[in-house]
Amino acid sequence: MSILLRLAINAAALWAAAQFVDGVNLSGDPLDVVIVAAIFGLVNTFIKPVVLLLSLPALLLTLGLFTFVVNAGMLGLVAWLAPGLMVDGPLSALLGGLVVSVVSMALNLMVKD
Repeated sequence: MSILLRLAINAAALWAAAQFVDGVNLSGDPLDVVIVAAIFGLVNTFIKPVVLLLSLPALLLTLGLFTFVVNAGMLGLVAWLAPGLMVDGPLSALLGGLVVSVVSMALNLMVKD
């Protein structure tokens, strides 16, 4: 059940980013949204921790603000991997990553494990 809940949170966060950020476009097909959310979850589970570890000096130097750049990179990677998500450029990825982070955090706070 937890996996389905995480998938729904990822889908909602990606949908919010597509609604509020110009340059982030999500397919209107529900199956595409689920596929994009699943790929986003896999990228955040397996690739993001490695990238954060490798970018530890930049994270420390910027007092954690480099995390926004990492989030933008993960969103761009998902857009490259998934046909249902399009990100127009680095600024759109940065703003989209910020929206996804805020929405995911808010939804995770509302849900108990």
